[in-house]
Formats: sequence, C-alpha cells, structure tokens
Amino acid sequence: MAKLVIFGGTGYAGGKIGAEAVRRGHEVVGVARNAGSAPEGVDERQGSLHDEEFVTGLAKDADVFVVATPARAIDGKKLIEAVPSLARIARENDVRLSFVGGAASLLVAEGGPRLFDTPEFPAEYKDEAGSHAEVLGLLREQPEGLDWFYVSPAAEFGAWTPGERTGAYRVGGDVLVTDENGKSHIGGDDFATAYVDEIEQPKHHRARFTVAY
Repeated sequence: MAKLVIFGGTGYAGGKIGAEAVRRGHEVVGVARNAGSAPEGVDERQGSLHDEEFVTGLAKDADVFVVATPARAIDGKKLIEAVPSLARIARENDVRLSFVGGAASLLVAEGGPRLFDTPEFPAEYKDEAGSHAEVLGLLREQPEGLDWFYVSPAAEFGAWTPGERTGAYRVGGDVLVTDENGKSHIGGDDFATAYVDEIEQPKHHRARFTVAY
C-alpha cells in the first residue's frame, strides 16, 4: 500500500481522493490550513505547502504528494510559488508529485483553443484557470528526475455537481473529453477513482491527462 500526503485534504477533490484511498487500504495524511473536516480514516495535519520545513518532514516516508488546492492567490500566495520547492523536495525524497488541475487549460478540440480562451468562458473564473495553467507549464519545465502527473477533471466537476459513483470514466490527454451530447462532466467519486487508479497503476509519467464520462 502507498502513503499519500494530500494538500487540500479537506476540500472537495482532496477529500474525495483521500476517502477513496482509505477505502482501498492506503495510508493518507490530509493537510489543511484549518483542520477539522478530513474524511474518516485520514490523518489530518494543519499546515501549508508553502512551509518547506513542514513539507520536507511529510516527504520522509511518503510515496505520493497530491496537491488539491486552489491555484489563485490565498493569503497573498499563489500555488505556483510553492511548485519549485515541492518539486525539489519530491525529487530528493523519491516522492511522486501530482496535482488536481483545472479543465480550462484543455483544448476544446484537437488544434483548437484552450477552453478559457473561448469567448464563452466566464470572466470570473479566468484568474483561477490561468493560475492552474501556469502551474502545469512550470511542471513541464522540471528536471527529468521528477516523476509527476497532473489531472484535469471534466468541465463540470465540483461540489455543485457531485453525481453518483458509477465506477466508470474515460481518459483523454490535452483535449476536453465530452459525451455523445457534447457534455463534459465527471462525478467526485469517479474522479477520485481515476486518480487513485493512476497512483496504484501508473500510466502517466510527467504528463497531464483528463477524465470524464
């Protein structure tokens, strides 16, 4: 079994991934700025991924880091500011680094624009979307010694559309995955299933992939 450290372990995506990993028998540490609402079976710690000493301590016996935090600035710090230290610590401790990303940096079609570059994309989400895209870009610049993966959920994903567990999902690369009606969506439990499947059976190394129905 693996030991996962989930930054943002009490959030929607992080909580779902933690619960799924515990369900499968993995050891899970859930990190949050404000502790108190981690899923059952998760060892909750209060701390920040911007605290290098704290992160280094967590890396000592970890197998995978899961970063499931917003990318926009929180308390004056953006996620991308922590990526260099996270990458270095993960590389030095042989920890696989992974991120719950956004869908907006996916192409709407092969060779087409990114979702957040389309006229229809809501302006209020562009800061978060652009910040996630910057994180992915920086990951792609990291040295070969770092094993990482970045998962973009479908366009419709979140606590506002939790769905029901089906055990099924489809995997894509850099292009948005849609169903026969043109809808791109994934439920929280099935997203977590796909994420933990990648941890248990790695297929994407130093790559972004997306999951949807």
